[in-house]
Amino acid sequence: MEKKAKKIPERQCLGCNGHFPKAALLRVVRAPDGTVSLDFGGKKSGRGAYICKSAACLKKAEKNGRLAKNLACEIPAEVYAAMHEELRQHEGE
Repeated sequence: MEKKAKKIPERQCLGCNGHFPKAALLRVVRAPDGTVSLDFGGKKSGRGAYICKSAACLKKAEKNGRLAKNLACEIPAEVYAAMHEELRQHEGE
């Protein structure tokens, strides 16, 4: 008997609308206390949304309001600025 191929979970990027394996995307999480942050490990608790690991997709998701809608909360401009900076630092590693 042949073994079934293991299914790889896919998620949709809120920036470019592409479907990618979950591990290839970056999770944006709204914690139970209401704070919004990037989750590079994918293990933080809270409501999550996914974007590509690029500043362009984060900017596009911000512009279209998809992150705020998906996370069901208002996201201030300061939080977006902090996420852009954190993403830029992480890309440099």
